[in-house]
Amino acid sequence: MNPKVIEKPELKNKGVKVFSSLDDVNLSLKGENVRFFTGNSNRALAQSICDYLDVPLSSATVTKFQNQEIQVKIEESVRGKDVYVIQSTCKPVNDNLMELLIMIDALSRASARQITAVVPHYGYAKQEKKASGREPISAKLVANLITVAGADRVITIDLHAAAIQGFFDIPVDNLYAMPIMTDYVLNDGKFDNKDLVVVSPDAGGVARARGFADKVGTSLAIVFKRRPKPDEAVVMDIVGEVKGKDVLIYDDMISTGGTLIKTAEALIEKGAKEIYAFATHPIFAGSSIDIIEKSPIKEIVVTDTIPIPRASSKIKVLSVAPLLGEAIKRNYFNLSVSKLFR
Repeated sequence: MNPKVIEKPELKNKGVKVFSSLDDVNLSLKGENVRFFTGNSNRALAQSICDYLDVPLSSATVTKFQNQEIQVKIEESVRGKDVYVIQSTCKPVNDNLMELLIMIDALSRASARQITAVVPHYGYAKQEKKASGREPISAKLVANLITVAGADRVITIDLHAAAIQGFFDIPVDNLYAMPIMTDYVLNDGKFDNKDLVVVSPDAGGVARARGFADKVGTSLAIVFKRRPKPDEAVVMDIVGEVKGKDVLIYDDMISTGGTLIKTAEALIEKGAKEIYAFATHPIFAGSSIDIIEKSPIKEIVVTDTIPIPRASSKIKVLSVAPLLGEAIKRNYFNLSVSKLFR
């Protein structure tokens, strides 16, 4: 069957459209043998997912002992149930990762039938290979920890490196926020009648940016740069025509914001007009929001995979709750997840 667009009235003004197919539109998790839990990393997103699915968020105590060890207590029976643990491994990364692992262990020992770790942002993803001798592959270690803790499946969004899926010995659904971003560009109105170009901020993100450019119907430019040290970049060259155009920088995450700002400044020097940035994961480490507010970037569009520390007039947040909700529903009813992106 051909995909159709499902619009929920309460999400009409949130820049979200969910792609579904005619054969499973009416399926609901309400009353099913399923439970949803969350730690402290992104409770608002977990609640939004449950609201979208019209199911309650189950009760669990996730706190710390006085010695700073994580304390978890599942407050209701999960025996024989399908359980989803919604937890981004964002700042504070190690605390949130340990919460996820301990919750999975607690649910496994409580005889849950199947445990799915819903990890909207997968921490340590940038450490997916050895850049030099005697370095760890931390993304693989985290995959091992989640598997050993007792997870049966992982659902995540826009892994920094697609190869991380292969680090797991359990199924991984790597979802894409691109449909949400393209819908915003095509339907928001501010980009109408503008001469646009999509820019990849580095060579490693070309495939991602090309897909975005194809969806919004624009040309593609590429920024080449070198990294003298982590979280710092020097722009070397820009390949593609940006003079007189409005630029959409597309990436999977914004960390400190320094590289993004340097890219924007280099594009303006090449004659670009208005600069917009799109990224799935708003890490916004350190004073990045202050840096962004003083930058030449007109707007930064991100999702709520990670809670933003404070609001900014330059930051627009789109919700991934419907996307994750649809993926969870399809996972539970053994339907195709890839249909969401066809």
